[in-house]
Amino acid sequence: MSADQLLEALDPDQRAVAEALFGPVCVLAGAGTGKTRAITHRIAYGVHRGSYNPRHILAVTFTVRAAGEMRTRLRRLGVLGVQARTFHSAALRQLSYFWPQVVGGAPPRLLQHKAPVVAEAAQRLRVKVDRISVRDLAAEIEWAKVSLVTADDYVQAASATDRPSPAGFDRATVARLMVAYEEAKDARGLMDFEDALMHLTAFILERPEVAQAVRDQYHRFVVDEYQDVSPLQQGLLDQWLGGRKELCVVGDPSQTIYSFTGASDYHLLTFPERWPDAKVFRLVRDYRSTPQVVGLANDLLTHGARGRRQRGVLELQAQRPPGPPVGYTAYDDDDAEAAGVAEQIRRLVAGGTSASEIAVLFRTNAQSEPFEQALADAGIGYQVRGGERFFQRPE
Repeated sequence: MSADQLLEALDPDQRAVAEALFGPVCVLAGAGTGKTRAITHRIAYGVHRGSYNPRHILAVTFTVRAAGEMRTRLRRLGVLGVQARTFHSAALRQLSYFWPQVVGGAPPRLLQHKAPVVAEAAQRLRVKVDRISVRDLAAEIEWAKVSLVTADDYVQAASATDRPSPAGFDRATVARLMVAYEEAKDARGLMDFEDALMHLTAFILERPEVAQAVRDQYHRFVVDEYQDVSPLQQGLLDQWLGGRKELCVVGDPSQTIYSFTGASDYHLLTFPERWPDAKVFRLVRDYRSTPQVVGLANDLLTHGARGRRQRGVLELQAQRPPGPPVGYTAYDDDDAEAAGVAEQIRRLVAGGTSASEIAVLFRTNAQSEPFEQALADAGIGYQVRGGERFFQRPE
C-alpha cells in the first residue's frame, strides 16, 4: 500500500490530521469520530513516506487494550516497530533498563494494590479502618501522588481544592497516613505505579546520560486520551520530549473520566497556549450513533447538567441514518431500574427483536449485579462483555 492510498480510507478531517506529519499537533476528537483511525493512519503515512522511523515513535494511551488496538491497526497498515504502550508500561520498561545503571541491582517489586500497605500504615498509626475506608484512603493517596502533592503539602492542597474528606478522616490524619504508607511500602521493598513514573522522571531530569539515551531512542510522541493526563504523567512526557516539538495529542474534554484520580483536561485545553505554533484539528463527524443520540449528546455536552455551557465542547455531526427517538425513564432505586430494564427487554424479545441486538450499558463493573439478577429472575439469557459475571467472581 502506498502512502497516498492510505489516505483514501479517511474523511477530509481525518485526512488533514494524517497529513500533519510534524508537530506540535492537537486533535480534538469527539466520540465515534475515528480518532484512532486518524492517528494510526498519520503514523503509517509518515512511515510510508519515509518521514518517520517507526522504531523512534512512542505512542502512549491509558489502557492495555487501547495500546493493543493501536498496534494491531498499525500492523494492518504495514507498520511494525512502533512502541504503543500505556504510560505505566512504557515507564516500567525504561525504569527496568536504567535502574541497574543508576541505582544498582533490580528495581523494587511493583505493588499492584495499595490497600494492604495502607491497612498496615493505619495499623502503625493505630488508626482504626475498615475495608471501605482503606479503599478511600488508597484512592486519596493515589490522587495526591499523581497530583504531585506531598504529605507536607497535603493539608493545604486539599483545602485549596476543597477535597472531600476520605472516609471521614481529617486532613492531618490523611497526611500522616501518607507518610506511614511510604515507610511501609519502602520497608517491603515495593514501589507503586506512581513511583515508577516519579523515579523515571527523576532519572531523566537528573542524569544526562539517561536523558540522552531516552531521547536518542524516541523522537516522536503520540498521546491518546490526552484529556486524562495527570500532572505526574505530563511531567514525565515533558522529560521524554526534552524541549522538542514532535508531539501529537488526541483527546476530548467532554470525555474526562479519571478526574477523581487527579487527571484534568487542563493540559488538552491549554495545549495551543503552551504551543503557539500548534496545528489544531477537530474531528466531529460521528459514525457511531444515530442523529437522535448525537443530538441529545450535543444538548447535554453544550449546556451541561446545570445548564452552563462547558469549555471546549465539540458539536458532533451524525453520519448514520435516523433511528428511533431516545427515551428516558427514572426509577426509585437500582433494583427498580434493573427490573424495569429486564421487563423492557422481555417485551422486545417477545416482539421479535433478537436478544443479540440488545445491550445494557453501565458505567462500572460493580453496577452489573442488579441487572444480572433481574435478567436471571426474568429467565433472560445474557453475556457480560468487558467484565466478569458478578456471580462468578471469587468474592
